[in-house]
Amino acid sequence: MSKSFFRVIVLGLFCCCLTLGIWVAGVERAEAVNNPELLPSEETPIVDLAKFLPDQQEAELVEDFKEFEEKTGWKLRILTQYDRSPGRAVIDFWKLDAKSILLVADARGGNLLAFSIGDDVYELMPRTFWIELQSRFGNMYYIRDNGENQAIVQSIDVVKRCLITPGGCGVVPGIPREQWILTLISSIVGGLICGFAAVPRKEGAKFAWQWMLIMSPLWGILFISFGLGPVLIRTSDWLPLARNILGFVAAAFLAYFSPILSPTNKTT
Repeated sequence: MSKSFFRVIVLGLFCCCLTLGIWVAGVERAEAVNNPELLPSEETPIVDLAKFLPDQQEAELVEDFKEFEEKTGWKLRILTQYDRSPGRAVIDFWKLDAKSILLVADARGGNLLAFSIGDDVYELMPRTFWIELQSRFGNMYYIRDNGENQAIVQSIDVVKRCLITPGGCGVVPGIPREQWILTLISSIVGGLICGFAAVPRKEGAKFAWQWMLIMSPLWGILFISFGLGPVLIRTSDWLPLARNILGFVAAAFLAYFSPILSPTNKTT
């Protein structure tokens, strides 16, 4: 029994070492990808190997990138790929530096977009900005509704806008409909809690302001932090803000005047 147990242990260790060796070798190969033959002979800010961009749109982006770089000094580059990648060859091809932003569009992963950013860019846009930008425009639902080319163009437009904005951007500007709906729901729930807390609990009382204050951390966080905050920091449009405020007020009045929960409406 001891010999069999020893053999099982040795076999298990051998399998682990073999698996680890294969994984490390694969990682090394992935990091060492360098195929300069996939790159064009003449320098261009866009290398569209996956053919995501129509010719006219690509030509317009090339001219726009060159003009933007001349005016601002920021270097924008796009690489699209599918089955093969030039890998690290793009670093020398484009001479990427601290003021460079490289967008890599690869349909093989779960998200179309990936970004390689120079160190100077982080002073204007933090890492969380790039994660939000990638998730907003690179997800499968956005690609299905708008296409790969629009995902690339829209994300680049946001980057350009933030690069020329004084102080940069802490979050991605604009609020998509799905995110706004979440803020509206949070505002309504906060209003319901506020209204229920304000329902009088003593005979002859008309307003329970003490309970409203006690519950203020809860409905305040839902309404202000999750309902108004994301809207205020992402857009200057007053319409989604007004809708959230109206949702909070309507929900609070509904809860306060509810004939079921208000003891003043009970018949004796």
